[in-house]
Amino acid sequence: MDHIFQQYRLTDKDFENFSALIFAKTGIHLKPEKKELLNARLGKRLRACRLGSFKDYYERVVHDATGNELVHLINCVSTNFTSFFRENSHFDYLADTVLPQFAARGGSAGPCRVWSAACSSGEEPYTLAMVIARFMARHPAFRASILATDISTKVLDIAEKGIYSFDKIDKVPGEFLKNFFQKGMGKCSGYVKVKDELRRLVTFQHINLMDSFPWNEEMDVIFCRNVMIYFTRETQMELAEKFYRCLAPGGYLFIGHSESLTSINHRFQQTATTVYQKVK
Repeated sequence: MDHIFQQYRLTDKDFENFSALIFAKTGIHLKPEKKELLNARLGKRLRACRLGSFKDYYERVVHDATGNELVHLINCVSTNFTSFFRENSHFDYLADTVLPQFAARGGSAGPCRVWSAACSSGEEPYTLAMVIARFMARHPAFRASILATDISTKVLDIAEKGIYSFDKIDKVPGEFLKNFFQKGMGKCSGYVKVKDELRRLVTFQHINLMDSFPWNEEMDVIFCRNVMIYFTRETQMELAEKFYRCLAPGGYLFIGHSESLTSINHRFQQTATTVYQKVK
C-alpha cells in the first residue's frame, strides 16, 4: 500500500505508549480526549516517514540514538498559540512596576535578565523587547537582555526569522509598529519583519523545561505563561521550584491568566494577578 494515502488509526495502546513517552520527555500530560488530536498530528509524520503504523513510528522514536525523531514528535504535539501583547496587563505591570524597580538599583547590578520560557513563534519575546526598548529609551542607564526558549525547534525557526503576516500584528500599537517593524515590499507584501535593533535584544535557544537549565546566571524576570496547564500537579510544583531557584532575589515570575499556583506548594509571594515574586 502507498503510505502517502494510508489512513492511520491510533489504538488505545498506541496512545498510552506515546502519552507516557511525551510525559517522560516533556512533562506534558495528554488527557484521553487528546487521542484524536494526536492521531491527526502524528499521522502526518507517519506519512512523511512512509511508515505503516503508529507502533512502527513509536519504535523509530525510542530507538533513534540521535534524538532527531523525538524532536519531530515534540514539534507535532506542542501547542503554539500565541500573539503579540497577549494578556496585555502583564506588560503594563512589567513597564510600570517591575522595570522601574530594577532601574532603581543602578547599573552596578548588571543588566536586567528576562526569560521568555515558552516563546513559541516569537510574539512574546518581541513584545517584551518592545516594552523594554521603550523603557531603555526613557532610562538611558538601564540595560536588559532577553532569553527566549522553547521545546519546539519548528517554532524557534519562525521566531528567529522575525517575519509575520499583517494579521499577526493587529494588536501591536502604532508607535511600536513604526519603530520596530519593517514593512515588506514586492513579493514580501503583506508581511513585516522585526527590525535588527529589536532582534539584538533577544537570544533564542532550544530548551526543554524538564531538563536542567544550562546556565548559572540568575534571572530577574521569567515569563512562563499558559504552559503549566498542560502539566500534572507534581510537575507544576517541580517547575515552580526550579523557577524559584533560577530567579534572583526580588525577581518576578509571570504565568498565564488561566493558571494559578494556589493549588501547589511554592515559595513565591503573589504581587498581582498571576504575577509572583521571589521575596528577599
